[in-house]
Amino acid sequence: MPPASSSKADFPWWLVVAAALAIAVAVFVATSNLYAQVFATVAKGIGVTIFVTVIAFVLASAMGLGIALMGMSGSRWLRQIARFYVEIVRGVPILVLLFWIAFAGAPAFVAAWNALTAPLQSAGLFGELLVRDVSLLWRAIMALTIGYSAFISEVFRAGIQAVEKGQIEAAKALGLTRAQRFRLIVFPQAIRTILPPLGNDFVALVKDSSLVSVLGVADITQMGKVYAAGSFRFFETYSITAYIYLILTVGLSLALRALERRLRRQHEE
Repeated sequence: MPPASSSKADFPWWLVVAAALAIAVAVFVATSNLYAQVFATVAKGIGVTIFVTVIAFVLASAMGLGIALMGMSGSRWLRQIARFYVEIVRGVPILVLLFWIAFAGAPAFVAAWNALTAPLQSAGLFGELLVRDVSLLWRAIMALTIGYSAFISEVFRAGIQAVEKGQIEAAKALGLTRAQRFRLIVFPQAIRTILPPLGNDFVALVKDSSLVSVLGVADITQMGKVYAAGSFRFFETYSITAYIYLILTVGLSLALRALERRLRRQHEE
C-alpha cells in the first residue's frame, strides 16, 4: 500500500488542538470573574519576563560569540581560558548561579569597584557604590547572562566550525583579513546552522527566566506566587501562570520555525 502523502502526514494536528484549547481557555478566563482577576494580576509580570529574557539573551549571545572566538583562536592560553569558562559555568545549575551572583558575586563586585575607584572617590569624582545600588533585577539578568553564555558559545563554535575550510582558504587567497573573512564568508553561512539551536536556547531562557522569582523579581512567576499566597487559589493561579508561559514559548517556537523555513528557502533559491 502506498504511504500517505507527506502533506497529510505532516499536517500539524497538534497545533490545531493546542490552538483550540488556548482559545477555549481564553474564553473561559474572559467569562470568569475569578480567572479574569488572576490573569490580570499574573499578566503584570509579562513585561518584566520579556525584559529579563531579551536583555539576558542579547548579552549572553555577545559573550558567547566572544568566548567561541577565544576557543578557536591561535593562542593556546585563550583556548584554555575559554574551555575553562564553558566547562565550569555549564556545571553549575542556573538556580545556584542566581543565588551566587545575587548574594556573593554582587557584593564582591561592589567591593572591587570601590577599591579600584577609591582615589576618585576621595577626590569627589565618584560616590561610594553600595550593594543595594545593584538591583536584584540586574543581578538576575547577569546570572542568566553568564549561565547561558557558556551554552551559546558552544552553539556559535559548532556553527562556525561547520563552514567548509576550503572557502576560508579561498578568502585568504583573495587577501581578505581575518575580520573580513568572518564577516563576509564565515558568519553568513554559519548563521543557518546556528539559528535553530540558538532559537531553542532563547525559548529555554524564557522558561528559565521564571527562576528570577526566587530573588523577588516581579516576573510572571513571582506575581503568581504573591497572588496565590494571599488568596490560597493555588490551582487557578498556577494554571494561569502555566497558560501564559505556554502562549509565550509555543508562539516563539512557531515564529522561529517559520524564520528557519524562510531562510532555508532563500538559500535553496
